Amino acid sequence: MRASDIRRGQGVIIDGKLFIVTGADHNTPGNLRAKVQFKLRDVSKDTIIDKRVGATDDIETATLDRRQVEYLYSEADGHVLMDLETFDQTTIPKAVFGDDILYLKPNTALTAMFHGAKVVSYELPKTVDLAVTETAPGIKGATATNQLKDAKLETGLTTHVPPFIKEGEVIRISTETGEYLCRS
Repeated sequence: MRASDIRRGQGVIIDGKLFIVTGADHNTPGNLRAKVQFKLRDVSKDTIIDKRVGATDDIETATLDRRQVEYLYSEADGHVLMDLETFDQTTIPKAVFGDDILYLKPNTALTAMFHGAKVVSYELPKTVDLAVTETAPGIKGATATNQLKDAKLETGLTTHVPPFIKEGEVIRISTETGEYLCRS
């Protein structure tokens, strides 16, 4: 597959090792050749490396088994997921999710990618509904259209919301950008 077609969450094989793409930045500097800067997580060592390749270079992709799972809870060792077909529970290291765990509350369904019996990547739902636990009171008479205030959500995620949002309300958040979308 061409390097410019590879996206976040895909598995690639470089130098005989399986890596998961955690970031892909496509750059075309002036009249020079286009490059793709990858941030890759080594599945065997759980380390992150940076790799720059030409946009037209061929990269070997890995076939990952996609399964529906449910996030159950977090513990000291990692996060516990349950396969929705077999009901097997798997604990995955905290490094696999990183800060994306802030979008998940218990019993949230998502797609996990398996390599063998090991979860190596995941796809979050496009949006999640989370309750506001802390936010400043709205300012009466504030009519500015882009005025936003900080809000802390039930999972610990902090985002910006319009001034009319109050504590206890459930709002919809984009998992791609972390931005407020609407009340739910």
